[in-house]
Amino acid sequence: MTSRSTQPLLLIEDSDEDFEAFGRIMRQLSVLNPIHRCIDGDDALDYLYHDGEYADLERVVRPAIIVLDLNLPGTDGREVLEQIKQDEELKIIPIVVFTTSSNPKDVEVCYRYGVNGYIIKPMDVKKLMHTIQILIQYWFEVVILPHRRRY
Repeated sequence: MTSRSTQPLLLIEDSDEDFEAFGRIMRQLSVLNPIHRCIDGDDALDYLYHDGEYADLERVVRPAIIVLDLNLPGTDGREVLEQIKQDEELKIIPIVVFTTSSNPKDVEVCYRYGVNGYIIKPMDVKKLMHTIQILIQYWFEVVILPHRRRY
């Protein structure tokens, strides 16, 4: 069985501030799971499908969970979610949407595509940090994730 501390998280997030908050909270919680960041949807799809700079299978590790922003430059998070959840190899990876969008249509579309959770990013820094802490604790301390397979 894979050690919980080695299960990587893929964070698809264009905001440097939100990415830094994730890393800071993980360090504060002594969570050792590696985080890989993709800054847009196209980069994330390249990572997941080993295209471009991610062609080296030794360097690219399949994530145990994906945290996905919806409002991304280029291919947006909705498209990324839809593509992942239609792929037989990738759809087993849990995806949590972490976005500023509270639009009920976005929430519905994401759940129709098979998202595992939808979280609205708080604007307040303390609330943001608390929300990230809960997300990390839930997915890495409470939930049993699928066994990670190599690509």
